[in-house]
Amino acid sequence: MKAYYDRRAPEYDEWYEGVGLFAERDRPGWEEELSALRKVVEALPPKRTLDVACGTGYLTRHLRGEVTGLDQSTGMIEIARTRVPDAEFIVGDGLELPFPDLAFDRVFTGHFYGHLDLNDRRAFLREARRVARELVVVDASRGHTGLEEEVQERILNDGSRWEVYKRYFEPEALARELGGGRVLHAGRWFVVVQA
Repeated sequence: MKAYYDRRAPEYDEWYEGVGLFAERDRPGWEEELSALRKVVEALPPKRTLDVACGTGYLTRHLRGEVTGLDQSTGMIEIARTRVPDAEFIVGDGLELPFPDLAFDRVFTGHFYGHLDLNDRRAFLREARRVARELVVVDASRGHTGLEEEVQERILNDGSRWEVYKRYFEPEALARELGGGRVLHAGRWFVVVQA
């Protein structure tokens, strides 16, 4: 997956912004819900936050407090550093966090958890709980699809094709999976749970 995200880094935000290969997709209410998602992230109280799989920093820039972003992709980190110059960014593995116990107040992750298989989800949750007391997960809602999971073929602007595992969540089910929590957003496109 590292090679995929390194290659996708320069075009990653096109998915959020609905341009490029995403311009023709029918996503009713996307802009309004993306705006609501930003507001949910901005409303989180300022804390020492680790953003795991921060990507280009698209959501990271809305986090308040002392923020550290971590991603396995050097290309993503380079963009994130430019976008959020006040944050610290580290290339690293989201399943083996290179930080001591309780180094942060919160672990935040956007659109990472839904790409993990069962064993990787368990590993991530162990690590997230080890480095912080709070976890906030942003991911894809089942509200726009009848699917629970799928393997997607993703085509990049250069024509390369990649297979990516993807899960979709119902908000309350995600909260239960995280060991309990509070649903901060339940929409057609996104869910946000604070555990």
